[in-house]
Amino acid sequence: MTLGGIFSYLVFFLIFTGIYAVMTLALNMQRGFAGLFNIGIAGFWAVGSYTSAIMTTPPSAEHLGGYNLPFVLGLLAAGLVAALLAFLIGIPTIKLREDYLGIATIGIAEIIRLVIKNEEWLSNGVRGIAGIPKPMAGFLGHNYNIFFLLIVVLIIAIFFYLSEKGINSPWGRVLRAIREEEEVVKAAGKNVVRYRMEAFVLGAFMMGVGGALYAHFTSFISPEAFKPMQATFLVWIMLIIGGSANNFGSLVGALLTWGIWTGTEFLTGMLPAAYTTQASALRVILIGVFLEIILLSRPQGLFGEKKYSASSSKS
Repeated sequence: MTLGGIFSYLVFFLIFTGIYAVMTLALNMQRGFAGLFNIGIAGFWAVGSYTSAIMTTPPSAEHLGGYNLPFVLGLLAAGLVAALLAFLIGIPTIKLREDYLGIATIGIAEIIRLVIKNEEWLSNGVRGIAGIPKPMAGFLGHNYNIFFLLIVVLIIAIFFYLSEKGINSPWGRVLRAIREEEEVVKAAGKNVVRYRMEAFVLGAFMMGVGGALYAHFTSFISPEAFKPMQATFLVWIMLIIGGSANNFGSLVGALLTWGIWTGTEFLTGMLPAAYTTQASALRVILIGVFLEIILLSRPQGLFGEKKYSASSSKS
């Protein structure tokens, strides 16, 4: 492989790492800081991807919409629709105990995937949506991936900054208190349901934007892209490895986990043809082994929860 080829692959790798980093930051907002057990990430990812695709593609008889809107509006619409979905889901489920909330969210995510798969008028069914526009691609040519990487980095920087500001505020202190001891927070007169709903909706907004980034980079989406393994459990592994309640750890966890996931693709590609069908299972096993090593040596993740001083949270 030439030096140019290595550089191109590195940019490609970092773009996908960045998209997963957005998802991990979003999950950290929900789970790390608010203690919400969301295992329906795939549903919000899919909603964000399809919303932006419908909003930004040219008119088409194959699926709903085709409104030909700008890329930025597609990102905003993706985040808002995912946030609205989270709000609607949260009305009956946000009061549930965390294990029940997990069951509810994974069930709803699977319902979303099946709706996308079967309602052809909405999403073109199993054939998916192709030709999702790449912003500025016509002007940038071979440099497009570098430009898109800068967009992803900018969005990560915005979400990281806002998340850090939020968790350093009195709002963030209440969230962490709810996670640790909900009854005490209720006794202090705080509206626990409102705070949990806010964290759930904000995290979903970030997931929707991440889904939109995925759609515009790949230019094609279908229901197969949003299976729980790649779109939910891999994100959870990233958060666990990096360290829950630590935004920087979330980014590092995304980088390491995606590096191992793509690295195992090279390893399994070297297997004899007779073992090709076992390759995907082997990749999952290798990720599982890495996760076990981290859990045994660093139960809190590589970085663990970031400690915030009380003075930094005063209004």
